[in-house]
Amino acid sequence: MPTFFERKQIVTPGDLLAEGTYVAGENTYKEENKIYASKLGLVEYQDKKVNVVALRAFYIPRLGDTVIGTIVDVGFNGWTVDINSPYLAILRASDVLGRPFRPQQNDLSEVLDVGDLVIAKIIAYDRAHDPQLTVGEPGLGKITRGQVAKITPTKIPRVIGRKGSMVSMIKEKTGCHIILGNNGVILITGKNVEDEQLAVMAIYKIEAESHTSGLTDRIAQMIEKKMQKEELKNESET
Repeated sequence: MPTFFERKQIVTPGDLLAEGTYVAGENTYKEENKIYASKLGLVEYQDKKVNVVALRAFYIPRLGDTVIGTIVDVGFNGWTVDINSPYLAILRASDVLGRPFRPQQNDLSEVLDVGDLVIAKIIAYDRAHDPQLTVGEPGLGKITRGQVAKITPTKIPRVIGRKGSMVSMIKEKTGCHIILGNNGVILITGKNVEDEQLAVMAIYKIEAESHTSGLTDRIAQMIEKKMQKEELKNESET
């Protein structure tokens, strides 16, 4: 009664997962005494039940990707970072401090604590090891202001648009600086909260309507109408 993949390995539709007296669970199907994957995802074994956790909403790390993550644990020599992936990432203290790390002298929670957000780049990853991050390049590091939007990672190219047309338009009309994480997490920083919220609204509308045509024009019109409405409101209050 063998299994053909290790737990949390990525499988694709049609992959043979197990054979014998196993039970087909989520995103799997059984033919005769064999269980196959029906979706791209991570295989899980629970006693005799075989499941596949679908990856559509998750990010698969790649070398060189820029990601926006959340510190979820402060360890002995670094931090564990949630990067919207089935795999937690590692950020080493020596990378952040820029010097040899001395556990007796350095309280890492004073540098980055649980809940802090960071912009980082993936510098190492394979299926046998958790992704490793760096913040040692310009533009990377702790996030101190702005708002975050989180979308399905596969929708990031739609937010970018053809030759960057969509994201450039949002930046121009809202005046916001936008950093797109390959992991589906987006940082929006503007002159005020209202501009940031408008950009966030536009991004979520793109995600919801990414399958439709003429989306760039509709997003531009929505932003313009919202801004005109806000201007009229401000004028009436003065």
